[in-house]
Amino acid sequence: ATGLLLKRVKLWCFAGQRTDFQCFTGLFKKRDTFCLLHTAENSAKMSDSEQSVYAKRTKTIYYGSLEESDRWHVDRKETDGENGGSGKTDYNALLTSAEYMTLDAEVAKDKAALLEEFERRKKARLIHVSTDDDEVKSALRKLNEPICYFGEGPAERRLRLKELLSALGEKGIPSKPAKEEEKPKAQTKETNESTWYHEGPESLRMARIWIAHYSLARAKTRLEEASEKVRQNSSTKAGRMVELQKRIQQLAPQCSQVGDTRPITGCCISEDSSLLLTCSLSSLCKVWSVPDCTLKQTLRGHKFNVSDVAFRPGVASDSNAEVAMASCSFDGSVKLWSYDSEESIADINGHVPNRVAKLAFHPSGRFLGTACYDASWRLWDLEQKQEVLHQEGHTKAVHCIAFQVDGSVCVTGGLDGFGRVWDLRTGRCIMFLEGHLSAIYGVDFSPNGYHIASGSQDNSCKIWDLRRRQMVYTIPAHTNLISDVKYQKTGGNFLVTSSYDKTAKIWSDKTWQPLKTLSGHDGRLVGIDISHDSQYIVTASYDRTFKLWAWD
Repeated sequence: ATGLLLKRVKLWCFAGQRTDFQCFTGLFKKRDTFCLLHTAENSAKMSDSEQSVYAKRTKTIYYGSLEESDRWHVDRKETDGENGGSGKTDYNALLTSAEYMTLDAEVAKDKAALLEEFERRKKARLIHVSTDDDEVKSALRKLNEPICYFGEGPAERRLRLKELLSALGEKGIPSKPAKEEEKPKAQTKETNESTWYHEGPESLRMARIWIAHYSLARAKTRLEEASEKVRQNSSTKAGRMVELQKRIQQLAPQCSQVGDTRPITGCCISEDSSLLLTCSLSSLCKVWSVPDCTLKQTLRGHKFNVSDVAFRPGVASDSNAEVAMASCSFDGSVKLWSYDSEESIADINGHVPNRVAKLAFHPSGRFLGTACYDASWRLWDLEQKQEVLHQEGHTKAVHCIAFQVDGSVCVTGGLDGFGRVWDLRTGRCIMFLEGHLSAIYGVDFSPNGYHIASGSQDNSCKIWDLRRRQMVYTIPAHTNLISDVKYQKTGGNFLVTSSYDKTAKIWSDKTWQPLKTLSGHDGRLVGIDISHDSQYIVTASYDRTFKLWAWD
Protein backbone atom coordinates (compact mmCIF):
# COMPACT_ATOMS: atom_id res chain seq x y z
CA ALA A 1 0.00 0.00 0.00
CA THR A 2 2.23 2.71 -1.34
CA GLY A 3 -0.52 5.29 -1.01
CA LEU A 4 -0.70 5.13 2.77
CA LEU A 5 -2.45 8.14 4.25
CA LEU A 6 -0.71 9.40 7.32
CA LYS A 7 -2.56 11.43 9.82
CA ARG A 8 -0.80 13.57 12.36
CA VAL A 9 -2.41 15.24 15.38
CA LYS A 10 -1.10 18.63 16.44
CA LEU A 11 -2.04 21.45 18.84
CA TRP A 12 -3.09 24.68 17.21
CA CYS A 13 -3.23 28.01 19.18
CA PHE A 14 -4.28 31.47 18.21
CA ALA A 15 -0.89 33.15 17.90
CA GLY A 16 -1.32 34.66 14.46
CA GLN A 17 1.08 32.20 12.76
CA ARG A 18 0.44 30.58 9.34
CA THR A 19 0.71 26.81 8.52
CA ASP A 20 0.53 24.57 5.49
CA PHE A 21 -1.95 22.19 7.05
CA GLN A 22 -5.27 22.06 5.27
CA CYS A 23 -8.22 21.43 7.58
CA PHE A 24 -9.33 21.61 11.17
CA THR A 25 -11.40 18.90 12.66
CA GLY A 26 -12.44 20.13 16.05
CA LEU A 27 -12.23 22.47 19.03
CA PHE A 28 -11.94 21.26 22.58
CA LYS A 29 -11.58 22.75 26.06
CA LYS A 30 -9.31 21.73 28.90
CA ARG A 31 -9.52 23.67 32.22
CA ASP A 32 -9.11 27.40 31.39
CA THR A 33 -7.41 26.86 28.01
CA PHE A 34 -8.64 26.35 24.51
CA CYS A 35 -6.89 24.53 21.71
CA LEU A 36 -7.68 23.31 18.24
CA LEU A 37 -7.25 19.67 17.37
CA HIS A 38 -6.50 19.39 13.72
CA THR A 39 -5.44 16.73 11.23
CA ALA A 40 -3.57 17.00 7.96
CA GLU A 41 -2.89 14.69 5.04
CA ASN A 42 0.65 14.20 4.12
CA SER A 43 1.18 14.65 0.35
CA ALA A 44 4.13 12.25 0.23
CA LYS A 45 3.52 8.50 -0.05
CA MET A 46 5.84 6.00 1.41
CA SER A 47 6.19 2.31 0.71
CA ASP A 48 5.43 -0.44 3.22
CA SER A 49 9.09 -1.29 3.56
CA GLU A 50 10.09 2.27 4.45
CA GLN A 51 9.99 3.32 8.06
CA SER A 52 8.60 6.73 8.94
CA VAL A 53 10.71 8.92 11.24
CA TYR A 54 8.82 11.60 13.17
CA ALA A 55 10.38 14.67 14.82
CA LYS A 56 8.66 15.50 18.12
CA ARG A 57 7.65 19.14 18.34
CA THR A 58 7.41 21.18 21.53
CA LYS A 59 3.87 21.70 22.74
CA THR A 60 2.97 25.28 23.67
CA ILE A 61 -0.24 26.12 25.54
CA TYR A 62 -1.58 29.67 25.83
CA TYR A 63 -3.94 30.52 28.65
CA GLY A 64 -6.92 32.81 28.40
CA SER A 65 -10.64 33.21 28.90
CA LEU A 66 -13.02 31.03 26.80
CA GLU A 67 -16.20 33.00 27.31
CA GLU A 68 -15.75 35.62 24.60
CA SER A 69 -14.22 33.09 22.17
CA ASP A 70 -17.10 30.62 22.55
CA ARG A 71 -19.66 33.35 22.05
CA TRP A 72 -17.87 34.49 18.86
CA HIS A 73 -17.77 30.90 17.49
CA VAL A 74 -21.48 30.33 18.12
CA ASP A 75 -22.43 33.58 16.39
CA ARG A 76 -20.11 32.76 13.51
CA LYS A 77 -21.63 29.30 12.91
CA GLU A 78 -25.15 30.67 12.97
CA THR A 79 -24.21 33.34 10.44
CA ASP A 80 -22.51 30.84 8.14
CA GLY A 81 -25.49 28.48 8.36
CA GLU A 82 -27.93 31.18 7.32
CA ASN A 83 -25.74 32.31 4.43
CA GLY A 84 -25.15 28.75 3.21
CA GLY A 85 -21.50 28.84 4.05
CA SER A 86 -19.29 25.89 4.71
CA GLY A 87 -19.31 26.44 8.47
CA LYS A 88 -15.52 26.70 8.59
CA THR A 89 -14.01 29.11 11.04
CA ASP A 90 -11.86 31.98 9.79
CA TYR A 91 -9.24 32.08 12.48
CA ASN A 92 -7.39 34.97 10.92
CA ALA A 93 -10.52 37.06 11.46
CA LEU A 94 -10.66 35.77 15.02
CA LEU A 95 -7.12 36.94 15.66
CA THR A 96 -8.03 40.49 14.62
CA SER A 97 -11.26 40.63 16.65
CA ALA A 98 -12.04 43.38 19.16
CA GLU A 99 -11.21 40.99 22.00
CA TYR A 100 -7.51 41.46 21.30
CA MET A 101 -7.72 45.22 20.77
CA THR A 102 -9.14 46.19 24.21
CA LEU A 103 -5.67 46.17 25.87
CA ASP A 104 -4.39 49.06 23.75
CA ALA A 105 -7.50 51.10 24.51
CA GLU A 106 -7.14 50.58 28.25
CA VAL A 107 -3.45 51.51 28.15
CA ALA A 108 -4.35 54.69 26.28
CA LYS A 109 -6.97 55.56 28.92
CA ASP A 110 -4.50 54.98 31.79
CA LYS A 111 -1.87 57.06 30.04
CA ALA A 112 -4.31 59.93 29.57
CA ALA A 113 -5.36 59.74 33.24
CA LEU A 114 -1.72 59.83 34.38
CA LEU A 115 -0.96 62.84 32.21
CA GLU A 116 -4.01 64.61 33.56
CA GLU A 117 -2.92 63.87 37.15
CA PHE A 118 0.60 65.16 36.46
CA GLU A 119 -0.79 68.37 35.01
CA ARG A 120 -3.04 68.85 38.05
CA ARG A 121 -0.17 68.37 40.47
CA LYS A 122 1.99 70.76 38.49
CA LYS A 123 -0.78 73.33 38.62
CA ALA A 124 -1.19 72.74 42.38
CA ARG A 125 2.52 73.44 42.97
CA LEU A 126 2.22 76.77 41.17
CA ILE A 127 -0.76 77.90 43.25
CA HIS A 128 0.17 80.20 46.13
CA VAL A 129 -1.83 79.59 49.31
CA SER A 130 -1.46 81.61 52.51
CA THR A 131 0.35 79.99 55.45
CA ASP A 132 -2.08 81.64 57.87
CA ASP A 133 -4.40 78.90 59.11
CA ASP A 134 -7.29 81.34 59.59
CA GLU A 135 -7.07 82.46 55.96
CA VAL A 136 -6.95 78.83 54.80
CA LYS A 137 -10.11 78.06 56.77
CA SER A 138 -11.82 81.13 55.35
CA ALA A 139 -10.94 80.04 51.79
CA LEU A 140 -12.31 76.54 52.43
CA ARG A 141 -15.51 78.05 53.78
CA LYS A 142 -15.92 80.12 50.61
CA LEU A 143 -15.55 76.94 48.54
CA ASN A 144 -18.30 75.27 50.64
CA GLU A 145 -15.80 72.71 51.91
CA PRO A 146 -15.32 71.50 55.52
CA ILE A 147 -12.80 73.76 57.24
CA CYS A 148 -11.38 70.89 59.29
CA TYR A 149 -11.28 67.11 59.18
CA PHE A 150 -10.70 64.88 62.19
CA GLY A 151 -6.96 64.70 62.92
CA GLU A 152 -6.13 67.28 60.24
CA GLY A 153 -3.42 69.83 61.02
CA PRO A 154 -2.66 73.23 59.43
CA ALA A 155 -0.22 71.70 56.92
CA GLU A 156 -2.69 69.03 55.74
CA ARG A 157 -5.47 71.64 55.56
CA ARG A 158 -3.32 73.90 53.37
CA LEU A 159 -2.46 70.97 51.06
CA ARG A 160 -6.14 70.09 50.74
CA LEU A 161 -6.96 73.67 49.71
CA LYS A 162 -4.22 73.54 47.06
CA GLU A 163 -5.65 70.35 45.56
CA LEU A 164 -9.15 71.83 45.49
CA LEU A 165 -7.95 74.98 43.76
CA SER A 166 -5.96 72.96 41.20
CA ALA A 167 -9.10 70.98 40.34
CA LEU A 168 -11.36 74.06 40.14
CA GLY A 169 -8.93 76.24 38.19
CA GLU A 170 -8.33 79.96 38.52
CA LYS A 171 -12.02 80.75 38.89
CA GLY A 172 -12.16 78.76 42.12
CA ILE A 173 -9.44 80.83 43.79
CA PRO A 174 -11.14 83.11 46.35
CA SER A 175 -10.02 86.70 45.98
CA LYS A 176 -9.28 88.93 48.96
CA PRO A 177 -11.67 91.78 49.65
CA ALA A 178 -10.60 95.11 48.26
CA LYS A 179 -10.59 96.75 51.68
CA GLU A 180 -8.33 94.06 53.05
CA GLU A 181 -5.85 94.46 50.18
CA GLU A 182 -5.69 98.20 50.62
CA LYS A 183 -4.86 97.90 54.32
CA PRO A 184 -1.25 99.02 54.82
CA LYS A 185 1.26 96.54 56.19
CA ALA A 186 2.41 98.92 58.88
CA GLN A 187 -1.07 99.09 60.36
CA THR A 188 -1.34 95.27 60.43
CA LYS A 189 2.03 94.97 62.13
CA GLU A 190 1.06 97.58 64.70
CA THR A 191 -2.18 95.70 65.45
CA ASN A 192 -0.32 92.40 66.00
CA GLU A 193 2.24 94.02 68.28
CA SER A 194 -0.42 95.69 70.38
CA THR A 195 -1.96 92.28 71.02
CA TRP A 196 1.17 90.84 72.65
CA TYR A 197 3.28 93.73 73.88
CA HIS A 198 2.48 96.58 76.20
CA GLU A 199 4.49 98.95 78.32
CA GLY A 200 5.06 97.72 81.86
CA PRO A 201 5.02 99.78 85.04
CA GLU A 202 8.05 101.48 86.50
CA SER A 203 8.14 98.92 89.31
CA LEU A 204 8.76 96.15 86.75
CA ARG A 205 11.69 98.04 85.23
CA MET A 206 13.24 98.51 88.66
CA ALA A 207 12.70 94.84 89.51
CA ARG A 208 14.34 93.65 86.28
CA ILE A 209 17.38 95.88 86.78
CA TRP A 210 17.76 94.60 90.34
CA ILE A 211 17.45 90.95 89.22
CA ALA A 212 20.07 91.50 86.50
CA HIS A 213 22.64 92.83 89.00
CA TYR A 214 21.83 90.09 91.51
CA SER A 215 22.00 87.22 89.01
CA LEU A 216 25.27 88.31 87.38
CA ALA A 217 27.20 88.04 90.65
CA ARG A 218 25.71 84.63 91.44
CA ALA A 219 26.35 83.36 87.90
CA LYS A 220 30.02 84.33 88.23
CA THR A 221 30.32 82.36 91.47
CA ARG A 222 28.56 79.35 89.96
CA LEU A 223 30.82 79.28 86.92
CA GLU A 224 33.93 79.48 89.11
CA GLU A 225 32.73 76.49 91.13
CA ALA A 226 31.99 74.59 87.92
CA SER A 227 35.54 75.28 86.68
CA GLU A 228 36.99 73.89 89.90
CA LYS A 229 34.94 70.71 89.49
CA VAL A 230 36.19 70.26 85.94
CA ARG A 231 39.79 70.49 87.13
CA GLN A 232 39.25 67.78 89.73
CA ASN A 233 40.66 64.32 89.14
CA SER A 234 38.24 61.89 87.50
CA SER A 235 39.06 59.19 90.07
CA THR A 236 38.12 61.58 92.87
CA LYS A 237 34.78 62.32 91.20
CA ALA A 238 34.09 58.61 90.71
CA GLY A 239 34.93 57.85 94.34
CA ARG A 240 32.57 60.54 95.59
CA MET A 241 29.79 59.24 93.38
CA VAL A 242 30.27 55.66 94.63
CA GLU A 243 30.20 56.89 98.22
CA LEU A 244 27.02 58.88 97.57
CA GLN A 245 25.31 55.86 96.02
CA LYS A 246 26.21 53.74 99.05
CA ARG A 247 24.71 56.37 101.34
CA ILE A 248 21.54 56.50 99.26
CA GLN A 249 21.18 52.72 99.56
CA GLN A 250 21.26 53.15 103.34
CA LEU A 251 18.42 55.69 103.27
CA ALA A 252 15.67 54.71 105.75
CA PRO A 253 12.61 56.37 107.35
CA GLN A 254 13.70 58.47 110.32
CA CYS A 255 10.21 59.50 111.35
CA SER A 256 6.62 58.93 110.22
CA GLN A 257 4.01 61.37 111.51
CA VAL A 258 0.28 61.89 111.06
CA GLY A 259 0.24 65.46 109.84
CA ASP A 260 -3.47 66.30 109.88
CA THR A 261 -7.02 64.99 109.92
CA ARG A 262 -7.26 65.59 106.16
CA PRO A 263 -4.87 64.58 103.35
CA ILE A 264 -1.58 66.47 103.20
CA THR A 265 -1.00 68.42 99.97
CA GLY A 266 2.53 69.85 100.29
CA CYS A 267 5.75 69.99 102.31
CA CYS A 268 8.96 72.01 102.51
CA ILE A 269 12.20 71.95 104.56
CA SER A 270 13.78 75.20 105.80
CA GLU A 271 17.15 76.46 104.60
CA ASP A 272 18.96 75.45 107.81
CA SER A 273 17.24 72.00 107.80
CA SER A 274 15.79 72.56 111.27
CA LEU A 275 12.10 73.05 110.42
CA LEU A 276 9.50 71.30 108.27
CA LEU A 277 6.36 73.00 106.93
CA THR A 278 3.28 71.04 105.76
CA CYS A 279 -0.18 71.96 104.45
CA SER A 280 -3.38 69.99 104.03
CA LEU A 281 -6.96 70.04 102.82
CA SER A 282 -8.05 71.08 106.32
CA SER A 283 -6.92 74.68 105.50
CA LEU A 284 -4.19 74.45 108.18
CA CYS A 285 -0.43 74.81 107.82
CA LYS A 286 1.86 73.29 110.44
CA VAL A 287 5.51 73.77 111.38
CA TRP A 288 7.42 70.74 112.65
CA SER A 289 10.86 70.32 114.15
CA VAL A 290 13.51 68.21 112.42
CA PRO A 291 14.38 65.38 112.96
CA ASP A 292 12.01 64.49 115.83
CA CYS A 293 8.91 65.81 113.96
CA THR A 294 7.40 67.64 116.93
CA LEU A 295 4.65 70.17 116.22
CA LYS A 296 5.90 73.69 116.93
CA GLN A 297 3.39 76.01 115.26
CA THR A 298 -0.05 75.88 113.60
CA LEU A 299 -0.84 78.56 111.03
CA ARG A 300 -4.54 79.42 110.83
CA GLY A 301 -6.10 81.79 108.36
CA HIS A 302 -7.01 80.02 105.15
CA LYS A 303 -10.69 79.34 104.58
CA PHE A 304 -10.23 76.69 101.94
CA ASN A 305 -7.89 73.83 100.97
CA VAL A 306 -4.20 74.78 101.06
CA SER A 307 -2.29 73.56 97.99
CA ASP A 308 1.38 74.48 98.64
CA VAL A 309 3.82 76.06 101.13
CA ALA A 310 7.36 77.45 100.96
CA PHE A 311 10.09 78.81 103.25
CA ARG A 312 11.63 82.17 102.43
CA PRO A 313 15.42 81.91 101.93
CA GLY A 314 17.74 84.02 104.03
CA VAL A 315 15.46 84.25 107.09
CA ALA A 316 16.69 82.84 110.40
CA SER A 317 14.42 80.54 112.37
CA ASP A 318 14.53 82.87 115.42
CA SER A 319 13.49 86.03 113.54
CA ASN A 320 10.36 87.93 114.55
CA ALA A 321 7.82 89.99 112.60
CA GLU A 322 9.45 89.09 109.30
CA VAL A 323 8.03 87.20 106.34
CA ALA A 324 9.44 83.71 106.69
CA MET A 325 6.83 81.45 105.03
CA ALA A 326 4.16 81.59 102.34
CA SER A 327 1.15 79.45 101.49
CA CYS A 328 -1.47 79.37 98.71
CA SER A 329 -5.00 78.03 98.56
CA PHE A 330 -7.58 76.63 96.17
CA ASP A 331 -9.64 79.83 96.52
CA GLY A 332 -6.82 81.96 95.09
CA SER A 333 -5.58 83.49 98.33
CA VAL A 334 -1.87 83.72 99.20
CA LYS A 335 -0.78 84.36 102.79
CA LEU A 336 2.58 85.36 104.27
CA TRP A 337 3.58 84.14 107.74
CA SER A 338 6.21 84.81 110.41
CA TYR A 339 7.69 82.52 113.07
CA ASP A 340 6.23 84.45 116.01
CA SER A 341 2.54 84.44 115.05
CA GLU A 342 -0.09 81.91 114.06
CA GLU A 343 -1.92 84.51 111.98
CA SER A 344 -0.79 85.81 108.60
CA ILE A 345 1.05 89.12 108.52
CA ALA A 346 0.07 89.87 104.90
CA ASP A 347 -2.41 88.62 102.30
CA ILE A 348 -2.15 88.59 98.51
CA ASN A 349 -5.55 88.50 96.84
CA GLY A 350 -4.73 89.20 93.21
CA HIS A 351 -5.60 85.68 92.02
CA VAL A 352 -9.16 85.34 93.37
CA PRO A 353 -11.22 83.35 92.37
CA ASN A 354 -8.68 81.26 90.43
CA ARG A 355 -6.79 78.51 92.20
CA VAL A 356 -3.10 79.02 93.03
CA ALA A 357 -1.49 75.59 92.66
CA LYS A 358 2.19 76.20 93.50
CA LEU A 359 4.42 79.01 94.71
CA ALA A 360 8.18 79.54 95.05
CA PHE A 361 10.49 82.19 96.47
CA HIS A 362 13.17 83.82 94.35
CA PRO A 363 16.70 82.85 95.57
CA SER A 364 17.11 86.41 96.84
CA GLY A 365 13.97 86.14 98.96
CA ARG A 366 12.70 89.46 97.61
CA PHE A 367 10.28 88.07 95.04
CA LEU A 368 7.52 85.46 95.21
CA GLY A 369 6.34 83.56 92.14
CA THR A 370 2.84 82.04 91.97
CA ALA A 371 1.35 79.62 89.42
CA CYS A 372 -2.33 80.32 88.85
CA TYR A 373 -5.13 78.43 87.16
CA ASP A 374 -6.06 81.44 84.98
CA ALA A 375 -3.32 80.28 82.55
CA SER A 376 -0.80 82.80 83.92
CA TRP A 377 1.92 83.16 86.53
CA ARG A 378 2.79 86.22 88.58
CA LEU A 379 5.79 87.79 90.25
CA TRP A 380 5.32 89.71 93.49
CA ASP A 381 7.86 92.15 94.93
CA LEU A 382 7.79 91.88 98.72
CA GLU A 383 9.78 95.08 99.17
CA GLN A 384 7.59 97.20 96.90
CA LYS A 385 4.56 95.21 98.19
CA GLN A 386 2.93 94.90 94.79
CA GLU A 387 2.64 92.73 91.71
CA VAL A 388 5.37 93.57 89.21
CA LEU A 389 4.65 90.96 86.53
CA HIS A 390 1.53 89.19 85.30
CA GLN A 391 2.82 86.82 82.61
CA GLU A 392 0.62 84.90 80.18
CA GLY A 393 1.72 82.34 77.61
CA HIS A 394 0.19 78.99 78.55
CA THR A 395 -3.04 77.84 76.93
CA LYS A 396 -4.26 76.11 80.10
CA ALA A 397 -3.76 76.41 83.83
CA VAL A 398 -0.20 76.91 85.12
CA HIS A 399 0.45 74.33 87.84
CA CYS A 400 4.12 74.64 88.91
CA ILE A 401 6.97 77.13 88.99
CA ALA A 402 10.67 77.04 89.93
CA PHE A 403 13.57 79.55 89.90
CA GLN A 404 17.11 79.01 88.69
CA VAL A 405 19.86 79.14 91.32
CA ASP A 406 21.19 82.42 89.84
CA GLY A 407 17.74 84.01 89.92
CA SER A 408 17.90 85.18 86.29
CA VAL A 409 15.32 82.79 84.81
CA CYS A 410 12.38 80.68 85.95
CA VAL A 411 10.48 77.72 84.51
CA THR A 412 6.73 77.09 84.55
CA GLY A 413 4.73 73.97 83.73
CA GLY A 414 1.06 73.84 82.77
CA LEU A 415 -1.84 71.50 82.28
CA ASP A 416 -1.43 72.03 78.54
CA GLY A 417 1.55 69.63 78.67
CA PHE A 418 4.12 72.33 77.85
CA GLY A 419 6.75 74.11 79.87
CA ARG A 420 8.27 77.54 79.33
CA VAL A 421 11.51 79.10 80.52
CA TRP A 422 11.27 82.85 81.14
CA ASP A 423 14.08 85.40 81.35
CA LEU A 424 13.19 87.63 84.31
CA ARG A 425 15.56 90.36 83.07
CA THR A 426 13.82 90.83 79.71
CA GLY A 427 10.44 89.11 80.12
CA ARG A 428 10.97 86.87 77.10
CA CYS A 429 10.29 83.15 76.79
CA ILE A 430 13.73 81.76 75.94
CA MET A 431 12.85 78.05 75.75
CA PHE A 432 9.75 76.00 75.01
CA LEU A 433 9.54 72.57 76.67
CA GLU A 434 7.60 70.42 74.21
CA GLY A 435 7.57 66.64 74.55
CA HIS A 436 5.23 65.57 77.34
CA LEU A 437 2.01 63.85 76.36
CA SER A 438 -0.04 65.25 79.23
CA ALA A 439 -0.09 67.86 82.01
CA ILE A 440 3.11 68.85 83.81
CA TYR A 441 2.80 68.78 87.61
CA GLY A 442 6.38 69.39 88.75
CA VAL A 443 9.47 71.29 87.55
CA ASP A 444 12.85 72.08 89.10
CA PHE A 445 16.25 73.54 88.20
CA SER A 446 19.50 71.74 88.80
CA PRO A 447 22.17 73.59 90.85
CA ASN A 448 24.37 73.59 87.72
CA GLY A 449 22.00 76.22 86.30
CA TYR A 450 21.20 74.67 82.93
CA HIS A 451 19.48 71.32 83.55
CA ILE A 452 15.71 71.28 84.10
CA ALA A 453 13.60 68.34 85.28
CA SER A 454 9.87 68.07 84.59
CA GLY A 455 7.38 65.47 85.83
CA SER A 456 4.14 64.80 84.00
CA GLN A 457 0.87 62.93 84.01
CA ASP A 458 2.32 60.68 81.29
CA ASN A 459 4.33 58.91 84.07
CA SER A 460 7.66 60.16 82.73
CA CYS A 461 10.30 62.60 83.88
CA LYS A 462 12.17 64.53 81.19
CA ILE A 463 15.55 66.25 81.47
CA TRP A 464 16.10 69.44 79.46
CA ASP A 465 19.29 71.34 78.62
CA LEU A 466 18.95 75.12 78.67
CA ARG A 467 22.23 75.59 76.78
CA ARG A 468 21.21 73.42 73.81
CA ARG A 469 17.52 74.27 74.24
CA GLN A 470 16.36 70.71 73.80
CA MET A 471 15.41 67.58 75.72
CA VAL A 472 18.36 65.32 76.57
CA TYR A 473 16.75 62.34 78.33
CA THR A 474 13.41 60.76 79.22
CA ILE A 475 13.09 58.71 82.40
CA PRO A 476 10.18 56.21 82.43
CA ALA A 477 9.97 56.82 86.13
CA HIS A 478 6.66 55.56 87.55
CA THR A 479 3.50 53.61 86.82
CA ASN A 480 1.27 56.59 87.63
CA LEU A 481 1.46 60.35 87.23
CA ILE A 482 4.44 62.21 88.72
CA SER A 483 3.32 64.80 91.26
CA ASP A 484 6.65 66.52 91.96
CA VAL A 485 10.38 66.50 91.14
CA LYS A 486 13.31 67.87 93.17
CA TYR A 487 17.06 68.12 92.53
CA GLN A 488 19.64 67.80 95.26
CA LYS A 489 20.13 71.39 96.37
CA THR A 490 23.93 71.23 96.61
CA GLY A 491 25.76 69.47 93.82
CA GLY A 492 22.72 68.18 91.97
CA ASN A 493 24.10 64.64 92.01
CA PHE A 494 20.67 63.01 92.23
CA LEU A 495 17.04 63.68 91.46
CA VAL A 496 13.96 62.61 93.44
CA THR A 497 10.48 62.07 91.95
CA SER A 498 7.19 61.44 93.75
CA SER A 499 4.20 59.73 92.17
CA TYR A 500 0.61 58.66 92.62
CA ASP A 501 1.85 55.05 92.60
CA LYS A 502 2.63 55.59 96.35
CA THR A 503 6.41 55.63 95.89
CA ALA A 504 9.27 58.09 95.53
CA LYS A 505 12.37 57.24 93.51
CA ILE A 506 15.94 58.55 93.51
CA TRP A 507 17.82 58.80 90.18
CA SER A 508 21.50 59.47 89.45
CA ASP A 509 22.32 62.74 87.69
CA LYS A 510 24.57 61.59 84.84
CA THR A 511 23.25 58.17 83.87
CA TRP A 512 19.67 58.62 85.17
CA GLN A 513 19.72 55.13 86.66
CA PRO A 514 17.42 54.30 89.63
CA LEU A 515 19.32 54.34 92.91
CA LYS A 516 16.60 53.84 95.54
CA THR A 517 12.83 53.45 95.85
CA LEU A 518 11.17 55.00 98.90
CA SER A 519 8.01 53.04 99.66
CA GLY A 520 5.80 52.80 102.71
CA HIS A 521 2.93 55.22 102.20
CA ASP A 522 -0.62 53.90 101.90
CA GLY A 523 -1.78 56.72 99.64
CA ARG A 524 -0.56 58.65 96.65
CA LEU A 525 2.41 60.99 97.12
CA VAL A 526 1.66 64.66 96.44
CA GLY A 527 4.84 66.41 97.56
CA ILE A 528 8.54 65.93 98.18
CA ASP A 529 11.52 68.00 99.29
CA ILE A 530 15.26 67.65 100.02
CA SER A 531 17.12 69.49 102.77
CA HIS A 532 19.89 71.90 101.78
CA ASP A 533 22.53 69.78 103.53
CA SER A 534 21.20 66.63 101.75
CA GLN A 535 20.68 64.91 105.11
CA TYR A 536 16.91 64.52 104.87
CA ILE A 537 14.21 63.78 102.31
CA VAL A 538 10.56 64.37 103.21
CA THR A 539 7.55 62.86 101.44
CA ALA A 540 3.91 63.94 101.89
CA SER A 541 1.01 61.66 101.09
CA TYR A 542 -2.75 61.60 100.74
CA ASP A 543 -2.85 59.06 103.59
CA ARG A 544 -2.55 62.09 105.97
CA THR A 545 1.05 61.29 106.91
CA PHE A 546 4.50 62.57 106.05
CA LYS A 547 7.74 60.62 106.34
CA LEU A 548 11.22 61.92 107.04
CA TRP A 549 13.98 59.84 105.41
CA ALA A 550 17.60 60.05 106.62
CA TRP A 551 20.93 58.26 106.23
CA ASP A 552 21.65 55.48 108.71
